[in-house]
Amino acid sequence: MKGGAQGWRFGMGDVQIFPGPRHRAPLKRPVWIIVLVSMVSLFLVCAYVYPPQSGTACYLFSSRGCKALSDWLPPAPAREFTDSEIASRIVIREILSAPPVKSKTSKIAFMFLTPGQLPFEKLWEKFFNGHEGKFSVYVHASNNKPVHVSRYFVNRDIRSERVIWGKISMVDAERRLLANAMQDPDNQHFVLLSDSCIPLHKFDYVYNYLLYTNVSFLDCFYDPGPHGNGRYSEHMLPEVEIKDFRKGAQWFSMKRQHAMIVLADSLYYSKFRDYCKHGMDGGKNCIADEHYLPTFFHMIDPQGIANWSVTNVDWSERKWHPKSYKAHDVTRELIKNLTSIDVSVHVTSEEKSLDVDEQPCIWNGIQRPCYLFARKFHPETLDNLLQLFSSNYTAR
Repeated sequence: MKGGAQGWRFGMGDVQIFPGPRHRAPLKRPVWIIVLVSMVSLFLVCAYVYPPQSGTACYLFSSRGCKALSDWLPPAPAREFTDSEIASRIVIREILSAPPVKSKTSKIAFMFLTPGQLPFEKLWEKFFNGHEGKFSVYVHASNNKPVHVSRYFVNRDIRSERVIWGKISMVDAERRLLANAMQDPDNQHFVLLSDSCIPLHKFDYVYNYLLYTNVSFLDCFYDPGPHGNGRYSEHMLPEVEIKDFRKGAQWFSMKRQHAMIVLADSLYYSKFRDYCKHGMDGGKNCIADEHYLPTFFHMIDPQGIANWSVTNVDWSERKWHPKSYKAHDVTRELIKNLTSIDVSVHVTSEEKSLDVDEQPCIWNGIQRPCYLFARKFHPETLDNLLQLFSSNYTAR
C-alpha cells in the first residue's frame, strides 16, 4: 500500500493541469468604418440618380468636373426605341452610309418659295447667265401663278398649294420642292430661297462653295427662351425629347443625301405636324418650319450640318419678322459688309439674360465668309441691285 500510495503521488505529479477557458470581453466592431462605407455608398447612389447640376458641386470631387464623375459611374439606362424609331433609324443609316450618286454634271437646284411674283428674276438671270447645265430652277407659288420675265424661270413652276406662315404647310411646300428637284439625278445640292432673296456672289463662287464640301448648311441652335424650348410640347415624347429641341431659320442648303432623308421621314415630321403649331399646350406658338429640320438633323446627323444658313437674315430688330431693305439701304457698303461676315451669330429669346452665341463659319477646316445669299429686299431695290452687280454676274 505504501508503495502504491507513492506511485499514485508520482502519477499525479506528472499530470499537467490545463487552465479552464478564460472569459474575454466581446470584440468591439469598427462601427466608424461601417458608417463611412454606408455614407459613401449612399452618396454614390444619390450622385447617380441626382447628378450635380452646378460646376461647384462637380469640382468638389475632381478638377475635371462632372465628366470625371460620370466616367466611373454606371451609364444611365438607355430608352428602348419604338418600332417606328427603329425602322426610321435603319432607313436613315442606310441612306447616310450609301456612296453619293455620281453625276457627270453636278447641278445645284435653286428652289424658290414665293406667294406669287418673283421681283428679282432679272437679277437672277444675270447670275445664271452662261452657266447652263450647272443649275436647275423650281418655283412654288402658293397664292398666284407668277408671270415670268426670265427665260430661266419659264415653265419651272411646280404644282403648289396654299402656304400659311407659321404652319406645317410651310414645311409641306419645302418637301414638295425637294421632291420635284430630286427627280433630276444631276441635282446634288438644294437651296431654298424666297421671293425677297438675292445672290451676293457670282455663280462660280456659289457653285464651288456648295458642291466642294460634304455638309449641309442648315441653321441650328439651342434657344432656352420662350421662343425656343418654350415652344416644346411633351406630346412629342418619346421620339423627340426637349434636350434635342432646336431652332433655326428655314432657308437651308442641303446635299442630296439629306434631301432624301427629309423625303423619307414620316415619324418625326408627324410629331411636328401634330404638336408644333399655334395655341398648343395652352397658348404656345410653335412654328414648325423653325424647329422641324433643325431638331431632326440635330438628332440624326449633327456632324453633317454646318449649324448656320448661307442666307443672311438680319434679326437685330428682335421682331417677329427680320429687317427689310429698301432702295436707300442698298449701297456698295451694305453688300461689302454682308459678303465679309465670317461669324455666325445666334441670339436666344431669353428676356432676362440676353445670350448671344457667335461661332466662326468653318468651310472645309478654314474660316470663310458665311453668306451666299441675303434677304429681305423690297422689290424697289431691283434697279440699285442691278447697277451694283452688273459686273459681278458676267460669265467668265
